[in-house]
Amino acid sequence: MTEFDAAAAAVQAALDAGARYADARVMHRRYESMTARNGDVEELTQDESAGLGVRALVGSSWGFHAVPDLSDPAARDAGRRAARIAAASARVPGPRIDPVPAEPVTASWASACEVDPLGVPLSTKGDLLVEATRLMADHGADIAEGLYQIWDTAKWFVSSEGHRIDQRIRECGGGISATSIGTEETQRRSYPSYRGQYGTTGWELVDSLDLTAHAARMAEESRALLTAPPCPPGETDLILGGEQLALQIHESVGHAIELDRILGWEAAFAGTSWLELARLGSLRYGSELMTITVDPTLPGALGSFGYDDEGSPAVRRDAVREGRWVGVLAGRDSAAVAGLDYGGSVRADGWARLPMVRMTNVGLEPGPHSLDEIIAATDEGVLMDINRSWSIDDRRLNFQFGCEIGWEVRNGKRGRMLRNPTYTGISPLFWRSMDMLSSETVAWGTPNCGKGQPGQVGHTGHPAAPARFRGVRVGVRA
Repeated sequence: MTEFDAAAAAVQAALDAGARYADARVMHRRYESMTARNGDVEELTQDESAGLGVRALVGSSWGFHAVPDLSDPAARDAGRRAARIAAASARVPGPRIDPVPAEPVTASWASACEVDPLGVPLSTKGDLLVEATRLMADHGADIAEGLYQIWDTAKWFVSSEGHRIDQRIRECGGGISATSIGTEETQRRSYPSYRGQYGTTGWELVDSLDLTAHAARMAEESRALLTAPPCPPGETDLILGGEQLALQIHESVGHAIELDRILGWEAAFAGTSWLELARLGSLRYGSELMTITVDPTLPGALGSFGYDDEGSPAVRRDAVREGRWVGVLAGRDSAAVAGLDYGGSVRADGWARLPMVRMTNVGLEPGPHSLDEIIAATDEGVLMDINRSWSIDDRRLNFQFGCEIGWEVRNGKRGRMLRNPTYTGISPLFWRSMDMLSSETVAWGTPNCGKGQPGQVGHTGHPAAPARFRGVRVGVRA
């Protein structure tokens, strides 16, 4: 059987067993990662998996079943089991769910890839990490680490509405970090991000990072941070670098606009949201500089695809327009319950997981300034960059973040380095205080977004550029 044959057999079996809608995804994923420490390769992981997952809708309830077997009997049994699970759940009365309409699509899509990352010799990839970590160790890092990760995923999707879609998505990225150990604390500097930079692209992304060129600086800055003065506490103007702002978007906007959280469907593990549907279209989320888009069509960004795992095509939409909340991340079922007419943000992290609402590329549209202009316009403040820690409540409202490095800003100039910089805020008040925004946007990739129970790991993208926020509490009071 072909992958499409297996998916079609599962869908038909679910319909024959009483489902009024069914869809099935066959997925084949190859994964590779390597880590190095202090000039030596430490670990190589290579993994491959394939299987089929089928959803069935009975009444208001979904059923899901997955098997690592693409034979006709196994596929049909999976479809029947999914329908039975849905029927059992439907015994509890609930409103009927009619997913928002979708045009059946027959299509193929593949992400752009100039250099197949799995085709690059292991020796080449290992030599890169060994050299980068050796350089950091030679320049004073006590712990010098480097890594890369690669995912190569093929999908085949069939629905009872007539969808028949295949996709191939190749993703990769990597990064380095230097840790220096002092008598009372440790300090770390990472490039280009605390977890590396990732995209839906080929090995050309890793080549463009030029890890070895930044290795010495990371080691030297991590050691300098050991004796740098701490970030002074108080309220001041805060300038966030693009990497940190990407995480700020992820935590205080991206998760908050997930419709399953807003509806209360996602609560036990990852929390809900402070947003209320009744205020969609009217709530002032941030300043007029704040325009947040949901855009899975961005070439090369980590949250990009051709079609989501319900067969909805990738479409760019606004989530916040000039500070006003106007859109959500939704699936076809949650959108129907909320009275909306779009989905397009449903994905699963593998064939054995139920698709759910996930972030795609949730990013901040660029502003009119440069980072240099923002610094020059700031009389007194702190510049922070590269995430070190994050904490946010389960409604995505109150938060505190720590960064790897900070700098004083005085009279329009960047001054001395600061260690352990932190800031805290309340999401809408924080975003409303943004008054300057750079045009220097990078689509930062987040390969470790956790959600769901059982847990799933999502890949998301966050275009972001440096920005200034007024009157933010920074530092830790004694």
